[in-house]
Amino acid sequence: MYIDCVPNRNSPPAVLLRESYREGGKTRKRTLANLSGWPEAKIEALRAVLRNATVVGKLDDAFEIERSLPHGHVEAVLGTLRRLGLDRLIGSKRSKQRDVVTSMIVARVLDPRSKLGTTRALNEATRTSTLGELLELDRVDEDDLYKAMDWLLPRQSKIEQALSRRHLSHGSLVLYDVTSTYFEGRHCPLARMGYSRDRKKGKLQIVIGLVCNAKGCPVSVEVFEGNTADPKTFPSQVQKVQDRFALEQVVFVGDRGMITSARIREDLKDRPGVSWITAVRSTQIKQLVLSGTVQLSLFDERDIGEVLSPDYPGERLIACRNPLLAMERKRKRRELLAATEQELDKIVRATRRRRSPLHGKDKIGMRVGRVLGRFKMAKHFLIEIGDASFAYQRDEPKIAQEESLDGIYMLRTSVAAERMTSEDVVRAYKGLSVVERAFRRLKTVDLKMRPIYHRLPDRVRAHVLICMLAYYVEWHMREALAPILFHDDDKARGEAQRKSIVSPAKRSPRALAKANTKTTDDGFPVHSFQTLLADLATICKNRIRPKMAGAESFDRLTTPTELQRKALDLLKAGCRLQTT
Repeated sequence: MYIDCVPNRNSPPAVLLRESYREGGKTRKRTLANLSGWPEAKIEALRAVLRNATVVGKLDDAFEIERSLPHGHVEAVLGTLRRLGLDRLIGSKRSKQRDVVTSMIVARVLDPRSKLGTTRALNEATRTSTLGELLELDRVDEDDLYKAMDWLLPRQSKIEQALSRRHLSHGSLVLYDVTSTYFEGRHCPLARMGYSRDRKKGKLQIVIGLVCNAKGCPVSVEVFEGNTADPKTFPSQVQKVQDRFALEQVVFVGDRGMITSARIREDLKDRPGVSWITAVRSTQIKQLVLSGTVQLSLFDERDIGEVLSPDYPGERLIACRNPLLAMERKRKRRELLAATEQELDKIVRATRRRRSPLHGKDKIGMRVGRVLGRFKMAKHFLIEIGDASFAYQRDEPKIAQEESLDGIYMLRTSVAAERMTSEDVVRAYKGLSVVERAFRRLKTVDLKMRPIYHRLPDRVRAHVLICMLAYYVEWHMREALAPILFHDDDKARGEAQRKSIVSPAKRSPRALAKANTKTTDDGFPVHSFQTLLADLATICKNRIRPKMAGAESFDRLTTPTELQRKALDLLKAGCRLQTT
């Protein structure tokens, strides 16, 4: 059978369904039906059937998409959280509170929002991803989130103990550092005027202490009042690690502003099993050099050396010199000196001008003080202020003395040499950079902890705990996804190329290749963590409704790309969604 179009003079052609047959050795044809009244699409469909071809109609005529929700990034984060068993650490049995807390942790990684914004993203009518559906949270409001936070906080101690059992062990390194973040409002008892690391003048602050293992995986977090000095936060962390985490032997690593001489003398001497690594202040380094304990000739042939001093009984002092750091400090000092002199010259001219000269020691002194305070170069100048005059000059001997110490830093530790070499001590101290990186991601880059609006102290603590747990999930995701991120996933190779532990770290050839070509060895485009999440979000759950009478709607997921499959495989998370 076939379709034949027969011209019909001034009328439209006749469309006939015909078949061929043989009669008496001749081929004849007969008409089976007149299809002239059929629409063209229907005729083409019949023609395709007669050719034994697959008939595909217009999808718009057969189906419609009722709704599309981003799903792939939810599967990646929620799947990682569940693979880590974090939901079971939060609560051994499933409950609405546990699901709400889980949703806040995942949402903090995906798209940090206010509590109102989070509920909008979860509720069925306004959801912006499949997170609410996967956790069966169809109707939640802000009060549900606050109740879940109140439910979570008493479990913090148990959660941190479980994390410490996973990531800390007897004799392991414990990295500890603090940061501060600012408040919007003035009604929280924890909020106090203090040093703002966010450079937000006039804002109340809280102080946050974070404990990590040697690799930077977060284990514990604590919130202090905003006017708490860094060293004052340290004793409680030592007690927590030894008593609550039951670690008899640990090595604390903290900066020189954290583990001070007073803390060593008052809080660590009487704690057996607790060792420490910290740095020596610049003024103390100068005293050691002037006393002859540290000879600058020590660095003629090598950049690291160990010395002993009676001022530090029972301790090891490790002196290091980084030439690149020395060059950078010298360059910066010269620029600051020149900028300071430029402003001081303006004051000199102001005291000598004919009209309205700058007179009076108090007025001149105030302007000079503002300049010196701005550039922090007062120690390098000799200042003379009169009632109608001002003069200055560089203190060259002091500048030369400070330049001789450029690039030199010293570490002090109670760890025995048999347990850790000098190189190991330096490597451990440099590991504090991973805690600083954690603070950046917690506060700004990814999780956006700040600013804080909660008024109740326990709500503030719960908010910070949720952010830490979100970073715990993100840290493990970054570790797993390192091959397709700009991260260095071959650090051992880069470390092997390093001339000395004092010299700057080197990226591995693989990391440099990814940075230069923007592609992996497999040919996949290299992502940042956030752009990869955005890529995974294009895997959507589509709700499809057939237009046929009586047909039910069903769900279909977008087919993942090769890169998306690679990412999900690295995370050991499949793109699964129950369909109805």
